[in-house]
Amino acid sequence: MSSKEKPTLGGTRIKTRKRNIAAPLDPATFADAVVQIYLDNVGDLELVAKNIESSDLNFSRYGDTFFEVVFTGGRTQPGTIKPDEGERHTYSVLDCEPKREAILPFVLYIQKILRRRPFLIKNLENVMRRFLQSLELFEENERKKLAIFTALTFSQKLSGLPPETVFQPLLKDNLVAKGIVLSFITDFFKEYLKENSVDDLIALLKRGKMEDNLLDFLPTAKRSAEAFSEHFTKEGLTVLVEYNEKKIFEVKLKEMKSALTTQIAEEADISEVIETVKQRVKDAKLPDIEIVRILWDVLMDAVQWSGKNQQQNANAALRQVKTWAQLLNAFCTNGKLELELMYKVQIQCYEDAKLMKLFPEIVRSLYEQDVLAEDTILLWFRKGANPKGRQTFVKGLEPFVNWLEEAEEED
Repeated sequence: MSSKEKPTLGGTRIKTRKRNIAAPLDPATFADAVVQIYLDNVGDLELVAKNIESSDLNFSRYGDTFFEVVFTGGRTQPGTIKPDEGERHTYSVLDCEPKREAILPFVLYIQKILRRRPFLIKNLENVMRRFLQSLELFEENERKKLAIFTALTFSQKLSGLPPETVFQPLLKDNLVAKGIVLSFITDFFKEYLKENSVDDLIALLKRGKMEDNLLDFLPTAKRSAEAFSEHFTKEGLTVLVEYNEKKIFEVKLKEMKSALTTQIAEEADISEVIETVKQRVKDAKLPDIEIVRILWDVLMDAVQWSGKNQQQNANAALRQVKTWAQLLNAFCTNGKLELELMYKVQIQCYEDAKLMKLFPEIVRSLYEQDVLAEDTILLWFRKGANPKGRQTFVKGLEPFVNWLEEAEEED
């Protein structure tokens, strides 16, 4: 038998590299088909939605194009809002009246589409972001329509649309400088607050990372708390003005508290600390009553408390009062402020278990350091309005009050 290898018919297998073969894009044909659905149903959004749901159009590929048709009536040129070639209809968002009742049906229509095709939310984001970044290319009337539409998408809780999609694109320097953003956001706020509270609006701004940066909507030359208040008061949005003023107030208090904490931790000279407080009060126009509250908080926060040793806690608290009495004295300048300080001590001793028994000693120390007057202590004892732990504290302070009254009789 021959050992010669027999020929085979297998041939040579040549390995070829697999490639992803993409189908050619044809957004024009898609846009024309969607436009035709609008024209066939004469812009009746209920019928348009039904026909779109039953169509076999490739929305996953042409989602952006679909929303271009919804907003403008046809396809737009890449990177712009200019109309592209192809069919158009006149039943778009930008073709309707700049009124809530005219624009709300479009929001509900899109909501219905998104329920069937939730993946389209990303395309809605893309188109809205592009339009908002190009606000200067729209007419003033069109910008108002977009503002109302945007507000209604959040009022109606259009599923999945993140607030940062709306707010962040608005912060382009050229749009802000021209006052376009301020006009847009004013229309947005007005519409949103028709059906929502200011707390809802703040929550929305917070999700959009804008609640601390409301002044950024104003042109740089007019970017001040006064200009913000003047503009939105004139526009009838006083609730927003009040919120912003409260926010600014809280920031100033926080800054002051931080500065005081640093100075006290570094054991700065008392006269230097007093001057710091006075300057900040002058610059920020902070009320005296808030200063008294902050001073006490900062002083007590700086105490090194012992875990369980009551006597050590008492000594630490009284030492702090004695050390910084001059600071407290500089700002407790009348009976009303002294009484506020007593209420502050009362609340802290009530809420902090380790200080519960220290109230009488702290009050006595404040009296001895001339921070609290006798009349203030007696007023608190007889007519104090804050109920927190009052019964316990009155009982604890009674011996000291008796001593004051006896000393007064002797005098």
